[in-house]
Amino acid sequence: MTWLMPEQLDALTTLLLMLAATATSALTASIGIGGGILLLAIMAVIIPPAAIIPVHGMVQLGSNFNRVILTLHHVDWRLLLAFTPGALLGAWLASLFLVQLPTSTLQLTIAGFILFLCWGPKVPAMALGRVGTFFAAGFSTFISMFVGATGPLVAAFVKQQHSGDRFRTVANFAACMSLQHLTKAFVFGAAGFMFKEWLGLIILMILSGAVGTWIGLRLLKRMSNEHFTLIFNGLLTLLAVQLVWQALS
Repeated sequence: MTWLMPEQLDALTTLLLMLAATATSALTASIGIGGGILLLAIMAVIIPPAAIIPVHGMVQLGSNFNRVILTLHHVDWRLLLAFTPGALLGAWLASLFLVQLPTSTLQLTIAGFILFLCWGPKVPAMALGRVGTFFAAGFSTFISMFVGATGPLVAAFVKQQHSGDRFRTVANFAACMSLQHLTKAFVFGAAGFMFKEWLGLIILMILSGAVGTWIGLRLLKRMSNEHFTLIFNGLLTLLAVQLVWQALS
């Protein structure tokens, strides 16, 4: 059973990561956002720096894909069709210079977009169409290769697309993030990251996350669209403020 745990981690640490995957998946499935960043923060304390973003990306890929399967009839395929080429372009551009960009600049940029999409004037219909979705996908995917969790930015954009419908927001956010995290497998694999050394842990965390997703969707059914929108916007704002705080400090 040693293949299930990387040599850098012991059994207790692996169990804690599995529990974290369950809890954070339940959070995202029920409230729509927050689980990915929380899991990234937990993993950053435990996992070696070089493995954080690629391992987190694969765990989030599994978690988001589980959520897509369970909410498949709410997926907006036109949105996904426009998002896919942008995500591929963003990943390709990031692979050309996979270096550490100034984190504070990226954090402030993400925070600014989140706050604008949540509380600014209504985004023009053109920006929410195919062209706008293409550029949003490319921009967020590019940044995700360096800072790991751009979920709040994508979530804020998807919220504009399906404002008022909690299930469509959760389903399409999960679909877009699945595509975005999938590109990380190719980019970091091509860069030489040894995914096989972490495969056991990734599988265990994905399975744990599936349990959390099931729990979270049960909670989502009990929530009204109005309460979901209020909590969703509030949590996105807190995450944006956190990014600003991290950038300035």
